[in-house]
Amino acid sequence: MKKSTSIVNKIIPYVTALVVLLVWEIAVRWNQLPAYILPGPLQIVKTLKETLPLLLKHTASTLEEAMLGFGLAIVIALVTAFILNHFYWLNQAVYPLLIVSQTIPIITLAPLFLIWFGWGMLPKILVVILVCFFPIVISLLNGLNSVDPDLISLFRSMGASKLVIFKMVKLPSAMPGLFSGMRISASYSIMAAVIGEWLGAQQGLGYFMTIAQKSFRVDRALAAVVIIAILSLLIVKVIDLAEWLLTPWNRRQKEWEIK
Repeated sequence: MKKSTSIVNKIIPYVTALVVLLVWEIAVRWNQLPAYILPGPLQIVKTLKETLPLLLKHTASTLEEAMLGFGLAIVIALVTAFILNHFYWLNQAVYPLLIVSQTIPIITLAPLFLIWFGWGMLPKILVVILVCFFPIVISLLNGLNSVDPDLISLFRSMGASKLVIFKMVKLPSAMPGLFSGMRISASYSIMAAVIGEWLGAQQGLGYFMTIAQKSFRVDRALAAVVIIAILSLLIVKVIDLAEWLLTPWNRRQKEWEIK
């Protein structure tokens, strides 16, 4: 019974997506909407197939920017969380600033990056870092602050240093929070790179979409959106796999809860 319910729960999202696509296609054909306003899913798939070589070329550029920014955001978030977790006064001073920083729309900062750092890859990477850094550092800090204090006291009583406690107690306990933040950031990373490319680039999916929109090729723009969605989903799945491999203790706990 549980197995059949689980299978149904996995199938429902795919069935829902197919129904939405079917309704979309029927609505476009029924209302005879021109492709420059709203193409149907079949037209988008056709365009995707025709422009795939060009899309893959632009995808490589966007993916490089997203992964460099995402990787740097993880490193910066780890260092920041380590420092803030060890210095309470610094945490009290910086944490509110991190929250306030998220009220600034990234679309307003991206043009300034182009002025300050030029039209190369650096401004796009900085946009990705800014978008991805906050979810990771906040999730990691929450995980570090929720570690069992008795376990920390035990390690201190055995003469463990702060670095050892962080490495052996706090970080393993905070890993689920870290990966939760990474999943959120991963889904934003491609989008952030595309936003940077919208404002100024010579290649990338954002550049491809800008050219398509200016020429009223909505089908091409939506084909790029499909690629962006697929890339974001794949990156999230890679992070899920990394969590499964790197946190066996958390995996066993989940399996025990299911049983």
